[in-house]
Amino acid sequence: MKNTFSKGFTLVELLIVITILAALAAAVVVVLNPAELMAQARDSQRMNDLITVRDALLYLVAHGTSPILCVDGNIAGGGCHDGGICMMDPGPGNGPFSVQNCGAPSNQDRTVGGAGWVDVNLTGFAFGGSPITVLPVDPVNTAQFFYAYKATAGALGTFKLAGRLESVRYRPMMINDGGTRNDCAIHTAATCFYEIGSNLAL
Repeated sequence: MKNTFSKGFTLVELLIVITILAALAAAVVVVLNPAELMAQARDSQRMNDLITVRDALLYLVAHGTSPILCVDGNIAGGGCHDGGICMMDPGPGNGPFSVQNCGAPSNQDRTVGGAGWVDVNLTGFAFGGSPITVLPVDPVNTAQFFYAYKATAGALGTFKLAGRLESVRYRPMMINDGGTRNDCAIHTAATCFYEIGSNLAL
């Protein structure tokens, strides 16, 4: 008579395999750090968003019919805000500009006709249209992570855009961007922002 009995895994062997798999999974999580990877992806979007707006403003200065970016009373939706405009309200003393405030109330309007958080008419080109269809918004968009804009009234193309980066990989860019908000011992401090534009001293 043929023996059809086949030996299976013992409980001890299964526990050893499960332990090894758990250790490997933990190692993968530590090495890859999904939270950091997600933060890096958001930071990439932030930098791309601000670069897109900066390039649209510079293009308007070079080719637009109304190249001054902030003139009291001449911009649809209110004119020049001396303290700047924040997409979200960071609270007193927590803004990205020289006075560390956003002088206007927070503005979540994303339209490009002059009433948005960038109070510039980006449709003011001699050939018509706009280089961007809608103003971007921070991927988190809270009182800590938001976009902001400021320009100097009457000055040709003088402006600054600001946002905050969160990932360990990209945080040093807030220190080395040439702006005034580069004290980043705490990356969410009022003194720490990523800044780009034509005048980073604003």
